[in-house]
Amino acid sequence: MAKYLLMCLWVLSAVAGCLADDVTYVNEFYSKTPQKLAKYSWFGNVRLYYFRVPEDAVLVRWLLTAVRGSGFHCGDQNIAVHFRAGAPPVINPILTAFPNSTAVSLAYNLTVNVRSGQAINVTLFNMTNPVPGDWFLAAHLPKDDGKIEQQGLPSCSYLFQPQMFVRRAADMPVLQAYIPLTQTVTAPLKQAQLKVFVPEFTSRLNVFIHTCSVKGGPASDCGLTITLGSTSLGQSSAITVNCSAEEPCALSVANPPWNTWVRVTVEISQPNVTATFIISANYTVGCKPSSVPSDFNASLPLELFSLRSSSSNTSSNASTAAALRANISDGACVQNPSVFREEQDVLSIRFAVSNGNLTVASEVPTMLALDLDSAVDSGGALIVQLDLNVSSLIGAFGSIRACLTPSAPVLQLNTSHSCDAAFMKGYSLRVSSNETKALLRIPFPEAALWYLSLQTICNSSTACRNTSAMVSVSMSVSACVDDCGPYGECRLLRTHSYLYAACVCKAGWLGWSCSDGSAALSFSRQLSAALLLTLSNLLFIPPTCVALYRGYHVEAAVYFFTMFFSTFYHACDQPGVTVMCIMDYDTLQFCDFLGSVVAVWVTIVCMARLKEPFKYVFFMTGTLIIAMAMQLDRRGLWNLLGPVLFALVIMVTAWVYRSVTRHHCYPPNWKRWVFFLLPGMLSALIGVCVYVFAQTDSNYYYTHSIWHIMVATSVVFLLPPREKHVPPWGWPHKLCGYKICRNQKEELYTVT
Repeated sequence: MAKYLLMCLWVLSAVAGCLADDVTYVNEFYSKTPQKLAKYSWFGNVRLYYFRVPEDAVLVRWLLTAVRGSGFHCGDQNIAVHFRAGAPPVINPILTAFPNSTAVSLAYNLTVNVRSGQAINVTLFNMTNPVPGDWFLAAHLPKDDGKIEQQGLPSCSYLFQPQMFVRRAADMPVLQAYIPLTQTVTAPLKQAQLKVFVPEFTSRLNVFIHTCSVKGGPASDCGLTITLGSTSLGQSSAITVNCSAEEPCALSVANPPWNTWVRVTVEISQPNVTATFIISANYTVGCKPSSVPSDFNASLPLELFSLRSSSSNTSSNASTAAALRANISDGACVQNPSVFREEQDVLSIRFAVSNGNLTVASEVPTMLALDLDSAVDSGGALIVQLDLNVSSLIGAFGSIRACLTPSAPVLQLNTSHSCDAAFMKGYSLRVSSNETKALLRIPFPEAALWYLSLQTICNSSTACRNTSAMVSVSMSVSACVDDCGPYGECRLLRTHSYLYAACVCKAGWLGWSCSDGSAALSFSRQLSAALLLTLSNLLFIPPTCVALYRGYHVEAAVYFFTMFFSTFYHACDQPGVTVMCIMDYDTLQFCDFLGSVVAVWVTIVCMARLKEPFKYVFFMTGTLIIAMAMQLDRRGLWNLLGPVLFALVIMVTAWVYRSVTRHHCYPPNWKRWVFFLLPGMLSALIGVCVYVFAQTDSNYYYTHSIWHIMVATSVVFLLPPREKHVPPWGWPHKLCGYKICRNQKEELYTVT
């Protein structure tokens, strides 16, 4: 690892040494802790890494290190790595269907391959002019094959560690509006990096190159290229134009991001030449909302903070429309109602406007600002819903078009313009008298100030004045889309200090919100699975009865405990609608795991035929230690293997001791070996092999039921026979008043 780190630092230093003297470049390095990768079945299997790219970064080099851990016969393995700026990446490795009305842009990804004879793979991935701010990397193994692996057994494991090298301009030149700036580009640098600040309400940004001169090459052509914007791997696109010496070169973009530094890159295509040019920039403010009054109550009505009734107020709507037309007549170019932001819980935000309704006109658009400019807001789902009030239509109404964009609004909402901003993708909504509702859901929205622009579109170009309609706007951020539906559970996840949410599905349902039912289990299959896993535990009734008949009352109580809690644990553990929980799920799981291991423990210790004081000491001590181990790690392999091995040592020691002292093999009867011990051990071995090696998600209902049956059957064969002096069922032949006569000994019991 140190070798690759030094190599990358040497490369960065060598590149920095070739830079021009007028700009100072510095190197920075960021690293994350390695994490063990998992096979993908839902977003919780993804290992998410969070980085912060600094301002004025001109080069980011990702160093992706994949290390193979312990394992046998590990073949080639592909590791998928996803990149996204501004929010966690939206991925779909298993090609499931997204829910309706969900806008999805899959993140950029690459594959890191670890070959069978390779212990480590180091992949370098370069990005020039990256978008500053939050960057997220997500890594995972391919689709989960459904194999249930027992903890503690050797398996192929992989560790993944991303590291980020940054080359940053410490004093990048600032291109101020309307002030020309002279720059020189010399090969082999071939690049001039500048930045220009775009203030709020800017509708267009223009960049010009004037009077270019060349040294060392043809004077007729500078061969310059202007690029506006930064790289964010698919979420935004930079805009490039080629220049010539015949006329001034200009690059213009509409709807640039507000309150943001925009990168300007000038490159030269000719080698071994020096180009000197003058560059300038300006911006246009096409529309600016009216200033709100200083009185808070006038700018934001207090009704927002009170409960609103569901019925609409006709007179209030009429007054709102009249006020809107009065404002339009005053020369306003955009309506900008105040938006109330309410944080209700973690990843739960509600946005509201006055009275919950908007009067949208055809003359000017209506713009709403949604503040999601924090990284903590990007881990959920942004939901926008429009509901048209058909009774409020005025004039030649055709439809209401809405555009939702990050960083800058779109204020030209006619049918010929798209909803895309300068560097960011926009999302379109539309409601009409035929379709009065529109819904848009965006998982993992970018951390930015989002804008929702609405405008009425007329169905007649000649009679389009005084056309308006009222629409109800619902805007919110929730942890999961549709709360994962009836077949999913929304879980809050965390990577370091960053919180995000994802759906874990059940009963075969798949997808981002568990809405893909292509592999869903039918009700009959869910019922069959529940009956198999629960009714197979009834096979513990025979060993319970056999233990009672032979006088092993403690063992019988343990078998009944195991049967009871295993039955109701599996009834509560079902993935679909056939679920019945008699108590807390965690309690049922603990009791099931504890009973299973203790049942094996007491059976083997009972086979040792120890004297009662020693037997019960082992029973209690082992049970307490097993309970402690279950609390530490319920699914650990040694929770079962440890008690089994220790109990076998006790049993073998006792049997060898009896064989030596009696001078013959113990147990002495060959029929005991042939008809009881060997079938019992074979049944237990089959059950263990099925449990450890054969279980998958698809056959779990069958294999785990076989495990129940094999273990219960082995107990019937392995329990030692009844002691000669113990009567059947272990009860005494006579009751002498309050004295219980047993084994020709009197044990006095006090009765209160």
